Amino acid sequence: MSTIAENIAKVGARIREAAQASGRDSASIGLLAVSKTKPAQAVREAFAAGQHDFGENYLQEALDKQASLTDLPLIWHFIGPIQSNKTRPIAEHFAWVHSVDRLKIAERLSTQRPAHLAPLNICLQVNVSGEASKSGCSPDELAALAHAVTQLPNLKLRGLMAIPEPTDDPVQQRAAFARLRELQNGLDLGLDTLSMGMSHDLEAAIAEGATWVRIGTALFGARDYGTPNP
Repeated sequence: MSTIAENIAKVGARIREAAQASGRDSASIGLLAVSKTKPAQAVREAFAAGQHDFGENYLQEALDKQASLTDLPLIWHFIGPIQSNKTRPIAEHFAWVHSVDRLKIAERLSTQRPAHLAPLNICLQVNVSGEASKSGCSPDELAALAHAVTQLPNLKLRGLMAIPEPTDDPVQQRAAFARLRELQNGLDLGLDTLSMGMSHDLEAAIAEGATWVRIGTALFGARDYGTPNP
């Protein structure tokens, strides 16, 4: 069985190879380790291998993990669906939120962001595949939402995020990621972040401009979902 450190090295090699194939600098592509359902010890092992950015989907699980890892200088990203009653702890305990899809949530995060912390880095989640089961604003709603979020005082709009419909077809993978990139370019807001690509499609995402790839299974192995705290 591969260790987490070995897996991080393998994923790093995939990122570098994909960047080279696309004529990109691999330093412009961040690896976000998705540690949901994994124990704090797995995060420690990843940190020991040089990983600093971690993504969590389930708030209570993330807060418990953070509390047991306060000795490490970790950067926490919230990447799951956000309920209105969960915005305060997200605003207080994360540096990034990748999954904002409506103005009400953005307004609450801005209001509840502690004054002593830097502005919260925000990505707007877009439902590029039009799946009814997926979170994310529609492409038609994006421009109004993005411009409204730029006016909120304690947030910094960085870019867009998407979780396209899964497919093994590289052409379809690239088409979905290209759509997100085109939507971002069309906003003309000088945004610098595209959060897209996971373990099975990171190469296609990098080819279309990803600046964060969100990798869980390829680093930590298959997940046991059990009954995580929301």
